[in-house]
Amino acid sequence: MRIAGSHALISGGASGLGRATAERLVAGGARVFLLDLPGSAGAEVANEIGGGARFVPGDVTDVADVRAAVDAASAGGSLRIVVNCAGVATPGKLLGRDGPLPLESFMRTVTVNLGGTVNLAAQAAEAIAQTDPIDGERGVIVNTASIAAFEGQIGQIAYGASKGGVVGFTLPAARELARHLIRVVTIAPGLFETPMMASLPAEVQESLGSKTPHPSRLGMPTEYAALVEHIAQNPMLNGETIRLDGAVRLEPS
Repeated sequence: MRIAGSHALISGGASGLGRATAERLVAGGARVFLLDLPGSAGAEVANEIGGGARFVPGDVTDVADVRAAVDAASAGGSLRIVVNCAGVATPGKLLGRDGPLPLESFMRTVTVNLGGTVNLAAQAAEAIAQTDPIDGERGVIVNTASIAAFEGQIGQIAYGASKGGVVGFTLPAARELARHLIRVVTIAPGLFETPMMASLPAEVQESLGSKTPHPSRLGMPTEYAALVEHIAQNPMLNGETIRLDGAVRLEPS
């Protein structure tokens, strides 16, 4: 699919993987819309990215907010690329020092990571399905899971479950949307330089990066963005979850 001239909507676009993806797609000629929380730096980031990038404040778990973002990204052009990068990683053990895992904490993580992904994908699919096909397809939805979906560590009950849900969502969504000529692909990043990772001490980040066999470092958001670009351009990538992890496998803790 051609990126140039397409509209792209990216959740979590104000930082980390989302911002890097926005920059990559703008460089490829797309007009990008950043969906992020009202209190984020989305407006400043859109201005820094340039290329007509626009910030659309909203919460991925709110139907009205996501509908407004989809409408904005569909105005004046064709929405063809959607990237789900919004997410949270609230830690918590099933049975911790303070007792059982609070259900509200678990559900909040699942609601953002899985519910937010499905919410944006569903509403964006409706808009993409109304566009005219180009080279045999209408668009692509790229989701973000995590290798924690496969090797969730102790303390990642909610995070691992939510990302496992994103993986499980991918194939049935791709099969369903095939009749609309829309592809669905998920990326499962390993240990990456993200705002969540940046909150950890430098020595911890270095230790985590060294666990990756090759390259023995943390992944860079630009590497995630490069894969999004390739997914958009390669029509045979569909219904798949792609690990982007340098061959790392997470230990129990």
